[in-house]
Amino acid sequence: MKTINDFNFKDKKALVRVDFNVPQDDQLKVTDNTRISAVKPTVEKILNDGGSVILMTHLGRPKGEVKDEFSLKHIVNEVSAVLGKEVKFVDECIGEKAEKAASELQPGEILLLENLRFHNEEEKGDAGFAEKLSKLGDAFVNDAFGTAHRAHASTAVIAQYFESTKFFGLLMAKELQAIDRVLRKGEKPVTAILGGSKVSTKITIIENILPAIDNLIIGGGMAFTFIKALGGKIGNSLVEEDKLPLALEILGKAKENNVKVYLPSDVIIAEAFNNDAERKESDIYSIPEGWMGLDAGHKSRDQFNDVLLNSRTILWNGPIGVFEMSNFSGGTVALGDSIAEATKLGAFSLVGGGDSVAFVKQFGYDEKVSYVSTGGGAMLESLEGLELPGIAAINK
Repeated sequence: MKTINDFNFKDKKALVRVDFNVPQDDQLKVTDNTRISAVKPTVEKILNDGGSVILMTHLGRPKGEVKDEFSLKHIVNEVSAVLGKEVKFVDECIGEKAEKAASELQPGEILLLENLRFHNEEEKGDAGFAEKLSKLGDAFVNDAFGTAHRAHASTAVIAQYFESTKFFGLLMAKELQAIDRVLRKGEKPVTAILGGSKVSTKITIIENILPAIDNLIIGGGMAFTFIKALGGKIGNSLVEEDKLPLALEILGKAKENNVKVYLPSDVIIAEAFNNDAERKESDIYSIPEGWMGLDAGHKSRDQFNDVLLNSRTILWNGPIGVFEMSNFSGGTVALGDSIAEATKLGAFSLVGGGDSVAFVKQFGYDEKVSYVSTGGGAMLESLEGLELPGIAAINK
């Protein structure tokens, strides 16, 4: 893996693709700067070498139009505060203005370019646009794992203009190493937890990870498709009727790979999808008509806890209950506690995928696990075994 540690950036301008697609409030103030702080080590390495940094990113979906609400001028102060250094800003990312700002940049300085997606050519992967961007720097660094699954001009196409000076940033390297540590170098037993609502969105992931894991915990809404396929009565619980044969097929493949599958044995059920609905505990195979499962029950939590405390490598993708509603968050909180405890005992734990990442941040588990991935779609495609365009472009 060719990282920035393999190069000295003294007197070089590093064009660094970052993912500053950060959430903002009504006043356009950044509400979560995790993605900005995540690239700080990369920026510091380049500056400490005596180089300068030109940051490029997208923000939101302006769809090729210049829209003030999506301008990066609104996040400059936050980027400066997080990086601990004044960040210059230019309201273009290509053309004379951008080239002048880049050429005047001195060693130790940072420049932020305007939103790449103000140009349609970015998402189209246009080579001409990528070439114009490439003129701004002496080296290209991809530190945007969150967009590595997109074959966009600034994430993949641009790399061809930097034959010997293209590198992974330190964040990107950490992401790839974390995934590698689970899928290829995981200390056994390796346990994967897959939650969320639909089996259909996780099929490829399950098929790809089966040869690498020892235990598979299936929770959340997708569990009911498996339970119904096994003959259980699931009441009004979420189910993908057309995926029942597939669920049985997955269980068969798991058996072939000597993977133990753990489904919830009991659930917290409710009469409606509502935090204040009447609720009770039920065996998962005999949920009454008119009731739906919304969280893992206490026996399930204990069983999952036993599996996790005996694991050395843990991958978590997806909650096992409707954690957004406080009365149905207990199962996912218990799971978080179990993973935190296993991590404390020396296990390596990787959390990836939108909802589980949202959960660990909201409930304060991000400091209690080994690694929280910054890339939702990119993380999932990596787990599916796909080669991401942004990674392939550096490895060429």
